[in-house]
Amino acid sequence: MTLLPHMAARIFGAPLLIHRPKLEVILAVLGSRIGLTESGTAIPLPATRSPPASDSGIAILPIYGTLVRRTVGLEAASGLTSYQDIAAQLDAAVADPSVAAIVLDIDSPGGESGGVFDLADRVRAAAQVKPIWALANDMAYSAAYALGSAASRFFVTRTGGVGSIGVIAMHADQSVRDAKDGVRYTTVFAGARKNDLNPHEPISDEAHAFLKSEVDRIYGLFVDTVASHRGLTNDAVRATEAGVFFGADAVAAGLADAVGTLDDLLAELTAALSPPPALAAAALGHLHQPRLEHFMNEPGTTADPGVGADADRVDGTPPQMTIEDAQEVAELCALAGCPERIAGFLATRTPAATVRRHLLTARATGQEISSLITPNAATSAAQSLNDNPLVLAARARAGLEK
Repeated sequence: MTLLPHMAARIFGAPLLIHRPKLEVILAVLGSRIGLTESGTAIPLPATRSPPASDSGIAILPIYGTLVRRTVGLEAASGLTSYQDIAAQLDAAVADPSVAAIVLDIDSPGGESGGVFDLADRVRAAAQVKPIWALANDMAYSAAYALGSAASRFFVTRTGGVGSIGVIAMHADQSVRDAKDGVRYTTVFAGARKNDLNPHEPISDEAHAFLKSEVDRIYGLFVDTVASHRGLTNDAVRATEAGVFFGADAVAAGLADAVGTLDDLLAELTAALSPPPALAAAALGHLHQPRLEHFMNEPGTTADPGVGADADRVDGTPPQMTIEDAQEVAELCALAGCPERIAGFLATRTPAATVRRHLLTARATGQEISSLITPNAATSAAQSLNDNPLVLAARARAGLEK
């Protein structure tokens, strides 16, 4: 039997963001392979599930099993998921122009603390580019909840649970077992803290204090992350006392937004991405639809959707973009017959008003000019002809303006 000392190093003496019952399962399965007494019955690891297929431009990103910083060799085939793999899939979905939104399908007890907060920040940043929703299907505990909390909207199934917002660390004292086996370890070291958490000796008071301080530090990061993402106070998050909340109780505690299945989430997200008929009709000022696709492909139109996109930015920093903002941008591009521009506008976080202006200007500078009702005609005073891009284009072509 192959021993796994590297696994032992990742389980003992390190702060973990994992649900305690799952930690017991790991110890039961790997106990004999990481130097612990072999248990009577091995508990099988769950089989890795394949992610559901994407529908309607929605990419489903699976977050299953125990979470670790990276997987190598046997670990990758043992029900583990790495933060590196999740980040790679997330980046690919954000960059894919055919993906309009992302769903985090979570069924995980959590895992290692190293790397989880960086990935949560990455999810939060990606949610400013494309809508990202999450589902506890059925577990989103500890590190897994840290990732899910970064989504814009969080669902939980009726039997699903969220929370376990806490940190745990263990030290295995094998000195009694060593004595029974007739083995005595002698450690020679330099530096007072170098021998801390030695599994062949009882933990010292100093080592215990150090480990406790690190657990408290990671816990503070965890609390800050959840509080920021969920709009809760730090005191409210700490008041959960690392408990788990199921179904409607998770919603009542502010840790989730709705109870539903993956199908329920996809139906609601698809509806949110689809432009309401009334809004679509007025989005571009009733532009003549049959001519739009022809117009957008004519010479002279702007190929780069980001050109001039900074007109409404004061300091050049991309503004925040909500789900509603992204939806409006998608509606405008779809109505204009250029859905391929959606990803570019979202990537640069171009405001909807600027997108509308780009599309109107591009239409005005095409080979044909059609009359239009200005976008704000129904809600504001009549627009000055001097500001109408179609009038400006007509004057330019007539030689009245250069």
